[in-house]
Amino acid sequence: MICKGICSITSNRYELMMDAFKRFGLLINDRVVKTPVALASMAGIVDAAYVLERQEHIGLAFLGGYPIDAPTLEAARKVASAGDRKEFLPDNPVEELQKQLALLKPTHVIPGINLRGSSPAAFVAIAKELGDSVVYEIDAHCRQPAMVAAGCGEYYLKNPDKLCAVIHALKDEQVTISVKIRAGVAQDDRLLAMACWKAGADILHVDLMDFGSAKLRQIRNSCPLMLIANNSINTFDRMREMLTHGADLVSLARSADERTLAGLDAAITRYADEEGWFNSPKQLCRGGDIRSLAFCCMPVKECPLIPTLTRIGLPRDDYIRMKQGAVAGTPLEGGKQTCFGSLAWCCKTSSPCMFRDATLKTSGISKKEYMRLKRDLSDTIMSQVFHDLPSDEQC
Repeated sequence: MICKGICSITSNRYELMMDAFKRFGLLINDRVVKTPVALASMAGIVDAAYVLERQEHIGLAFLGGYPIDAPTLEAARKVASAGDRKEFLPDNPVEELQKQLALLKPTHVIPGINLRGSSPAAFVAIAKELGDSVVYEIDAHCRQPAMVAAGCGEYYLKNPDKLCAVIHALKDEQVTISVKIRAGVAQDDRLLAMACWKAGADILHVDLMDFGSAKLRQIRNSCPLMLIANNSINTFDRMREMLTHGADLVSLARSADERTLAGLDAAITRYADEEGWFNSPKQLCRGGDIRSLAFCCMPVKECPLIPTLTRIGLPRDDYIRMKQGAVAGTPLEGGKQTCFGSLAWCCKTSSPCMFRDATLKTSGISKKEYMRLKRDLSDTIMSQVFHDLPSDEQC
């Protein structure tokens, strides 16, 4: 009876996560992300107990931030002694992180740890102890003067070569790397995003401050990294705005109460189940990011497509061949009665089109499945536009 109960729980969890993968298609550390809602770190606040209280409605959580070497520990003590901010002050960072991560192990929540370190060696030492089952987030976000003076937080945004050195060192440990940044601090956030990607980062966690979705779209168009949008995302409308401009997930910090998290989780789940592509971009002609090439038609008229292809260095003929090759053998290949003879060139389902809809009906393809196929097409386009870098590429 006990065995049957355990097997039933395991089976139910497996089915739950497979549903989540079909719905969102998100994987981190070879684990399915249950929902594109994450917890951002808050020093002195976000530990395992904080996460466990909110686990039902999040897919990813960043513990911390944790100081991990002498300079950052001393900076954390200075910040805490001022009395207006909390800080984690572990005597032994490795032991403390091991304890926190062990508490999250039985859950579906994918763990990340936001680390404040002043040298590549400090990050590598943690990675060697904790292994590859956690996301290592480099804190290039903290703006407390003591932390910046210690050589972490926003120091890295002003010294991107130092940030790249940390990314390179962590990548040598074959771990998943997130970089938490604050928009508008670096000289050019687009160049910073490209540098992080080229150095080996996997995730860019962006505190958008007051810049909004336009900044996020710029970053999305600069790199293929998984993007997490952060800052005041506490309504579904705000969440959708971020997702339609390039985000793969959104994260919450101060507004991460259970009611808000539950509302966002339920709303995005319902939207994904109805629409098929939970973070589908706006169409390019309506301000969409580079992913929206999946919805663009043939480059035969003056529209935003032409300058976009020029900006990314993709000749028109190559663009045509790329999309035709990407849909070959898929349901998107057909559609002789559409404007350009293939569903590859058809627009988003939110735009009325009797030719597209007639083709979908004749082919037995639901609008939801059509959007999922467009998501697959977009992934192929992104992988080809941002092709693999040579192994000796430097940031």
